[in-house]
Amino acid sequence: MIVRILGEGQYDLEGGALEALKKADTALVDVVAGTDESAFAQAFHAVLQLVRTRGTPVAVDRLVESDLVLPADGTTLAEARRMFTEHPV
Repeated sequence: MIVRILGEGQYDLEGGALEALKKADTALVDVVAGTDESAFAQAFHAVLQLVRTRGTPVAVDRLVESDLVLPADGTTLAEARRMFTEHPV
């Protein structure tokens, strides 16, 4: 699975990393539905770190379609909620 972090690049995730991403994403979706900015920041950071550490960076000269696009690091809860509402997966 190719995951893009906006403003950063793409990562290729496989195997166990996909299962870990699925669990982290479920937790993130639950937090986005709430109002706790701190909980969102923590869950979002966990997703980004998982992608960065368990994914393999895709070379910048390789053109591949992203299967999942994540907001840029530093995105607020309100911005994420808008993004996820306007562009549902």
